[in-house]
Amino acid sequence: QSLERQRTAEKERLFLVYAKQWWREFLEIRSSHQSKLVKIFAQDENGVNRPVCSYVRVLRAGRLLESPRQAARFVSLLAHERASVVGGGGKQEQWCTLMAFLCRGKGDCEDHATLLCSLLLGFGLDAYVCVGTKAKGGPHAWVLTRGTDGSITFWESLTAHRYLHQPIDPDAPPLALQPKPSSPYQTVGCVFNHQTFLANCQPSDAVELCVFDLQNQSRWKAMSEEALKSVCAPGSTTSLPPLPPLCAPSLDPALVSNHLELEMRLLVSEHRKDLDLATVWDDHLSYLLSSALSAYEMERCTGVSCGNEEFQDAVRRAVPDGHTFKGFPIHFLHRNARRVFATCLRSPFCEEIVCCRGDHVRLAVRVRVFVYPENACAVWMMFACKYRSVL
Repeated sequence: QSLERQRTAEKERLFLVYAKQWWREFLEIRSSHQSKLVKIFAQDENGVNRPVCSYVRVLRAGRLLESPRQAARFVSLLAHERASVVGGGGKQEQWCTLMAFLCRGKGDCEDHATLLCSLLLGFGLDAYVCVGTKAKGGPHAWVLTRGTDGSITFWESLTAHRYLHQPIDPDAPPLALQPKPSSPYQTVGCVFNHQTFLANCQPSDAVELCVFDLQNQSRWKAMSEEALKSVCAPGSTTSLPPLPPLCAPSLDPALVSNHLELEMRLLVSEHRKDLDLATVWDDHLSYLLSSALSAYEMERCTGVSCGNEEFQDAVRRAVPDGHTFKGFPIHFLHRNARRVFATCLRSPFCEEIVCCRGDHVRLAVRVRVFVYPENACAVWMMFACKYRSVL
């Protein structure tokens, strides 16, 4: 075991020597490179400095996730939490290994990006983590995939939004039509995955000007794949953390949906009672709201909206002539009923429904909890009311 440890220490020492030399060469290309966000090492949850490539692995989800877009949806449901800072100073940089991130169920943008990149690699895509800045200049990490046709897609791992990248041509004539930047990203310093690390050596690191032809050595300075393999390939060193398989969800979606819905009904009834309002529930109308919630989640997973016509038709049939219908959908990542209700009441639309007064008022609420691996939950809820319109 001590021999293994010595071997690992020697491999890591040699890689550090190589990385320092590589960085010196990068700075010689252009002095402005000193300020670029080129992150070769990152500290993990145990305070160990690791090459960033070791945070990405090819991760197959078995039968737990059906597609790259569903994988993006799953990653976006894990809570976003910045690494806490003890004392003063700026943001503390701490990345989590995949194992630690999945165990905690929450993490920073780098943790979301490395997990999403690992899953997209598992789905056979050419995926990389990008390190750069967002619109307001804050450091950020997101994912990029390259199509076989050369198209570049950015994936925001915190929201599952996708953006097609179309670079601006700086040499085009002044009046030529240029694509408008569609993504929220401002600069990109480097991109990497489990076996590649590339630093951006284009004159500008602005995303809108960036060309992602990663094989072009005049635009992207690559690290030696052999050097990376010596410390990042599975089994290369004893210090690499294990790669856990994703856990199947243990929550029953129907049970947790019913439970949360009953809690919401109680909270609404209590709230109306405090306002001296009676509450009459319409179970049929509540049931009809299901199809809308299902369509919202499908749209988040696939980017395609469907089923809305049937929902609208069913509501029209359920609301008699001379009556008004109001509905308000809302989405959460947690199942704490009181927190949910407090948030809902802060919306004037929702408050208007919950506190509805009038003739023949009927209330409806429907909850749908969609459960993903690791018990990550997308909670959709819809409040609705119908009442006789009195002019």
